[in-house]
Amino acid sequence: MRILIIGGGGFIGQKLAARLAQDGTLRGAKITALHLVDVAKAATPSASFKVTADTLDIVDRDAVDRLTAKGWDVIYHLAAVVSGQAEADFVAGLRTNFFGTLNIIESARASGTRPVMVYSSSVAAYGGEVPQPIEDWTNTNPQTSYGSQKVIGELLLNDYSRKGFIDGRGVRLPTVVVRPGKPNAAASSFYSSIIREPLQGQPAMCPVDPEGTKGWLASPRSVIENLIRTANLDSEALGQNRCFNLPGITVTVAEMLAALKRAGGQAALDQIDYDIDPTIEKIVEGWAVDFNPQKALALGMMVDADFDSIVSGFIEDELNGKIAAT
Repeated sequence: MRILIIGGGGFIGQKLAARLAQDGTLRGAKITALHLVDVAKAATPSASFKVTADTLDIVDRDAVDRLTAKGWDVIYHLAAVVSGQAEADFVAGLRTNFFGTLNIIESARASGTRPVMVYSSSVAAYGGEVPQPIEDWTNTNPQTSYGSQKVIGELLLNDYSRKGFIDGRGVRLPTVVVRPGKPNAAASSFYSSIIREPLQGQPAMCPVDPEGTKGWLASPRSVIENLIRTANLDSEALGQNRCFNLPGITVTVAEMLAALKRAGGQAALDQIDYDIDPTIEKIVEGWAVDFNPQKALALGMMVDADFDSIVSGFIEDELNGKIAAT
């Protein structure tokens, strides 16, 4: 089993690689090679099989062709220009999220190997005048360039799978919280920073109204588990629509801050400042936050219990069980 992770240097890519290295199998077969590519060279986990990394810009079709020609049983496509950046720089988002995705899917077709391809889409595919809760059959209605570009990728994935060029499956990720590291250009970045920084005794800014802002959230643990389970699915189980919503939980920012206080006390909560950013607020308000992911549940996807468990998972996995604010 040969596995390729495109976007392997990112937060999700790194956690996925570590999990695959630990498990040693995917789709019922032993992993023999794992290769990570990104615009910057990714770190590689220790494993009982060969793990390598290299640089790649998916906008470069020739480079993508050389990569896919090596033959991969499973390709994870996680690379993207994130939401806030794609909205601020339309051309950058279009080049990577649309043309880059087209390069990957078309190159996989040209290789003739029909790989399993797991594509990370987003709940930004929904928004605007759409009834909630979102059902599996609800039409996508993106209200951002990022969401539109992700939906285009979904359509390509479905059509190339229908034609038998690839064995695709696309998952619409909720906002993943709590992400380690530093804030990025995603409009949703504050969802992590208002938990991550205070638990380490550092200040954080909340750019939205805590009472009026909700999110559809999932933990890194559940997202990685569901990426593994998605790759393991039989094609027949996916039906005619290869893309589906991953499970999450609907949480207000105020509820997130209450969980922060339960975990880190008043000292953690006091690290939060509030400064409304109309641009971020508008983007976030354009996302749907209430889903009924029946297809994902029927396919055996994992669901987080509550936001407190998400916070405790971050403390265990990223802070070695220790918090600065008590």
